[in-house]
Amino acid sequence: MRAAILREYGEPLAVRELPDPDIDTDGAVVRVDACGVCRSDWHAWAGHGEWADDRVPRGQVLGHEPAGEVVAVGDEVDRFRPGDRVVVPFSLGDGTCPHCRRGAGNVCEDGRALGFEAAAPGAFAERVPVPAADYNLVERPEWLGATAAAALGCRYMTAYHALAERTTVGGGDAVAVHGCGGVGLSAVQIAAALGARVVAVDVDDDALALAAEFGAAETVNPESMSDGAGSVPERIRALTDGGADVSLDALGIAETCRNSVRSLRPRGTHVQVGLTTDAERGEVSLPTDWMTRWEISFVGSRGMPPTSYPDLFALIEATGIDPGELVARELSLSDVSDRLAAMDEYEATGVEVVTEFGG
Repeated sequence: MRAAILREYGEPLAVRELPDPDIDTDGAVVRVDACGVCRSDWHAWAGHGEWADDRVPRGQVLGHEPAGEVVAVGDEVDRFRPGDRVVVPFSLGDGTCPHCRRGAGNVCEDGRALGFEAAAPGAFAERVPVPAADYNLVERPEWLGATAAAALGCRYMTAYHALAERTTVGGGDAVAVHGCGGVGLSAVQIAAALGARVVAVDVDDDALALAAEFGAAETVNPESMSDGAGSVPERIRALTDGGADVSLDALGIAETCRNSVRSLRPRGTHVQVGLTTDAERGEVSLPTDWMTRWEISFVGSRGMPPTSYPDLFALIEATGIDPGELVARELSLSDVSDRLAAMDEYEATGVEVVTEFGG
């Protein structure tokens, strides 16, 4: 099979032939029909994460947003058969730990991160192995095509988990979204579908135009704010009559994280989704005394457990929102290196998906 492999950090991926994956007795092999290219892939490609002992090893097959079709299952798999249309979450649980049993497989004690560690080869490949298939695989509804499902596979479900499960966004809430890349635009669309009034923040007018198209009631470009207009938090508080109920940092740099926290009204909730870069190395200073004074909550959110997919599918069906609308470009496997490099300068807009894996 063809696969894209991390050779050196910051250098083009090697696209080469590899043996088809072996199958575990409790696992499955999925033919990849589509796989999104995400900022988390960029973090891996750039070599980030050493400060958290989380650096992706060289030789790794990247890619963590696959959708496709089951081609083989192990002897112990009961729920799936070859030919089943599936989505593969990137947070792979073992299905047996206390967190998995409580429906929180995304923080499994013995979990694997698809595409980010040697034990979980990724989906920038024609086929991908999935351990504990009965727990991790998610049947794809007939109405959900592979390309849209790949857009849903990390950023969309991450935004849903952050807004609907780690917090409980609902009708009438004011939600600020800082950073309108793939996960930020997903958060805009989902928050609007949940009935919130959304303020989107980005330095790219094209990204903000997409945010408005996907449901943002207001947009803020810090670089276009006139002198005397105040800071981003001040602008958001003015637009939301006192501050956001929920504010989400989709980017992960110190400035957006602090802006998000400061954008909140008393007893508001900040949700951290974006991972930090070399500049922060996993640490961001916060206005803790101010947060204590106004009872501000700071919540981390990572991916989504596979058990939450039925609720996400139900929301999509009930509201008519379309994750496929976020797809800005379809790619071949050989295009991935250039698109990762483009993320150095934040040049990727919307969601980009690999749909061509052959030579």
